Amino acid sequence: MVRWVNGGRGKLLPFLGMLLAMLTQSGSMVVIKFAMTDGINKYVMVVYSMALSSFFLLPFALFQHRSEGPPLTFSALCSFLLLALFVSSAQIMSYIGIELSSPTLASAILNLVPAFTFVLALIFRMEKVEWRNFSSEAKVLGTVVSISGAFVVILYKGPPIGMKVQFSTQLNWILGGICCVADSLFTSMWYIYQASVAKKYPAVTVILFFQFLFSTIPCGIFALISVRDPTEWKLSFDAGLSVVLYQAIGATMLRYVLCTWCVHREGPLFCAMFKPVGIIFTAIMSAIFLGENLGLGSLIGGVIIVVGFYAVLWGKSREENNDEKKGITGIKNKK
Repeated sequence: MVRWVNGGRGKLLPFLGMLLAMLTQSGSMVVIKFAMTDGINKYVMVVYSMALSSFFLLPFALFQHRSEGPPLTFSALCSFLLLALFVSSAQIMSYIGIELSSPTLASAILNLVPAFTFVLALIFRMEKVEWRNFSSEAKVLGTVVSISGAFVVILYKGPPIGMKVQFSTQLNWILGGICCVADSLFTSMWYIYQASVAKKYPAVTVILFFQFLFSTIPCGIFALISVRDPTEWKLSFDAGLSVVLYQAIGATMLRYVLCTWCVHREGPLFCAMFKPVGIIFTAIMSAIFLGENLGLGSLIGGVIIVVGFYAVLWGKSREENNDEKKGITGIKNKK
């Protein structure tokens, strides 16, 4: 990442943007855990956060649509709806996973997103594997290593590193880890499909607005079925309102806008390199605000995931460099 910082102002802004995006995501995990411990319903938080995010993005989406956005068609709206289903499913799984386990575990398992994205890209023929090519072998091996690391984090909690703290039961830890894996899978599906949608409809703010708006609908239906007590929907001027505002403005709207902008500027590979930073941010913030200590299993599994993660990135980066060299050589040969 150092070479991007040294690349001048043009590289520094995306670098700072992704750091801020990871910081807001880590803060979100800690805030969610704190809010649920304080008695705030997780499903209600999702609904209010999505609804407020779409409300705040509405004026920007209207401006972009009128100035440069292509016409809204029924096909485009159906695409936005499918993206919204991926987003809402990921959000619900994330909240359940954090409630049952810990923010640190959820942050560690999010590093499975590149591995799942690579597997899905292979299935939909967006990626290729040449088994005699070392870079392709690195991508496959890195994917297997990342998934193995996730199993270590889920199945082996281990003793706490530092002072003794009270953890959830082992069963809750495993179930929470499985929900976090589902969150990573839905996020990967969102990445794959978003790449296709963005080519057909490049107005980023409009896409995000409809995603948040349409996400509010299934999340609202799910919450109405799950939350029967009307008092749980009431928001007062206390910690509950602060949590919802942070989730809507910082963790949802700002993070998605920053990630989308950075992907547009520097590509998905650049953004993916910041995932392990989230583990560091989350571990520090969990220790400060929640009094949580890092478990040995989370540490070992997190290291394994990061090693596999960077193996995938290295293989992908080397493939792209080779493709660029082949392209330049092809141009020279034509001349």
